[in-house]
Formats: sequence, structure tokens, C-alpha cells
Amino acid sequence: MTIEIGVEEIEDIALGATVLGTGGGGDPHVGKLVAKQAIEEFGPVELLPPDELDAEDFVVPTAQMGAPTVSVEKLPSGREAVTSMERVEREVGKTADATMPIECGGINSTFPFAVAARRGLPVVDADGMGRAFPELQHETFNIYGVSGTPAAVSDERGNTCLIETDDNDQLEWLARGVTVRMGGVGYVSDYPMTGAQVKETAIPGTMSLARDLGRALRLAEDDAMDAVREVTRESIYGEARSLFEGKIVDVQRRTERGFVFGHVDIDGLDADEGSAMRIEFQNENLGAAVDGSYVATVPDLITVLDRETGGPIPTESLRYGARVRVLGIRTPEIMRTPAALDVWGPASFGLDATYEPLADHP
Repeated sequence: MTIEIGVEEIEDIALGATVLGTGGGGDPHVGKLVAKQAIEEFGPVELLPPDELDAEDFVVPTAQMGAPTVSVEKLPSGREAVTSMERVEREVGKTADATMPIECGGINSTFPFAVAARRGLPVVDADGMGRAFPELQHETFNIYGVSGTPAAVSDERGNTCLIETDDNDQLEWLARGVTVRMGGVGYVSDYPMTGAQVKETAIPGTMSLARDLGRALRLAEDDAMDAVREVTRESIYGEARSLFEGKIVDVQRRTERGFVFGHVDIDGLDADEGSAMRIEFQNENLGAAVDGSYVATVPDLITVLDRETGGPIPTESLRYGARVRVLGIRTPEIMRTPAALDVWGPASFGLDATYEPLADHP
């Protein structure tokens, strides 16, 4: 059953996807504004379950790529990813039947709705990461055999670069270089695929899950953590669990090669007093260690919430002195296969850790 996405639903999707985005995926506020503006101008968007796609439907995902800190300073008009989509359409010789997020975090959960509203297309209720990851090969589409090209990258001035490769790692390498030269942020359309390929390779239901998470957080009267637990308990993920509570005492960031690298240090409070957590990130949170031992790593989700408001905090907004709660959510099974862990397990990000799936919260 299709769902109509209007301005209120975009608010909820942006909030919920910031939880699923593990701190990354671009600034959710920017994506929300772009999507709301497009919906107000062109009308609401249909959210289409993947099982309602025809096998031969042509689906063209759209996204922003680059350093999240740069995207806050170089605001998009909302037309950029449409330009990329249209370049891919011309190359393939087909018109898109739908668009879809490549990830369900930050700006990239809402940006496809801006594209869809402008083009009069549905958005498929699925994505290729089940969270946010920093690189274009970090996709279930890639892991399970979909070519990422032809792909196109555009900037806010209308410059567009078409990329054709026989290797999705090369797609990332070339597109990242183009993005850096576009000023650190670009707008990409990649992994054009059929409806049959979407059904075989995408993670279903992530946009509606983001909407449900956002609504639960918005309406939560008491503990935001309880609201997140209730929604995730019934999902294809695992039930969210609290990993640590404390005060941020240090944040280190550097922008390099189109990414934001760094870590945040948190001193424990209450039950965690006397312990310390370090979270390492590359755009997104990758690993969380308490007193030097990892308690959660990619691909599982590590999300920082404001301890007072319950709101999720992106990596670019982490600040000294903030009181926070760190939560973990186990990823869906499709993201934990040996083939998937070869692409986005701890070792792929240089973490000295062995992946162990988070258990459901007791």
C-alpha cells in the first residue's frame, strides 16, 4: 500500500532518519527544507513499497555526497540531483519510474523526496545501506551485484560529470574526486536498476521506519529511548539498547579527501560514572569503545542522543559539554552476511575489532 508523504511526514522522516543515520548522511535540516519546499510547490509524494514495483520498472536513486560539514555551508537549491538523474536517463535511454534513497540517514533520507516532487515520481520505501555509510560502494546494491554506473555527479552551478566504470570501488574513487573539486559536496545519481533488482538487493521499509521513529520521538512524553525501543522492536532491525550515558569532554574533527574524520570522548555519568567511551567516525559513527574495549561496531548502528531532549545528534553537531546517551541498534540480516561484512565490517574502516552483532535489549 502506497503512503502519501507531505510536509508533516517529511519532518518525521528527517528526525527518524537521523537516528538511523548514525550521525551522518548530511545535515537533516537542510534536506528537510529542500524536500518541504519541493512538496509545497509540486505536491505530495507517494512512498511505494518495493513489492509493488514491476520487474521492468526503471529506478534511479538520488543522493548528496561529500563532507557533512561542507553541506551545511553550501546549501542546495534542490534541483542538483534532478540534473544528475536526467543525465543518467539520457545515457541509458529510459525515463525513471521511481527514485530511491541510497541510504536512510540525514539529508539522503529526504533529498529523494525533493527530486520525486519535482519530477512527479514515487519514492521507493527502501535503500541500500539501512543506515548511513561514507562511500558509494557501501551499498547492498553493490554487494549483491548491481552496477553503480552509469552515474552522474552535479553541483549547485549546474556542472555535471558522467561516470562509467566496470567496478563500483572505482565509481566511489572517481566520484569522490569530482565531489572534492566541486567544493566538497556534490549530488549523485547512481545504481540505476530494475524493479526486480530493487526487490532482490534493497533493504525494505526503511523510509516508513524512519517516519515511525520520528513520529514516536516527536510524540514521546517521557523517555525518548523507550519510544525508539518500541518502534525498533517490531522492525527488521533489532530492538535498540542503551550503550552509555555521559558528558562529551572532547571532539576532534578533520575534513580530508571529502570526508569528516574524527572521534568524540564521553565521560560516564550515573551508572557509567568512572568509565569513558570513545566513538570513532568517518562522516558516520563507526565504532564505540568503553574503557578501550569495543561494545559496538559497524555495520550496527551507533547513535548519540541528547540526554535532555532525546533528539539525535549528527557528528557535525557534537559539542563539548553536551550530556548524551549513546544507543545501539542491530542491523538487518541482509547487512550481516559474510559478503556484506567484507565491504563494511570493522576491518574495512581500519578498526581493530571483530564484528559481533548487538543483542536485542534485555
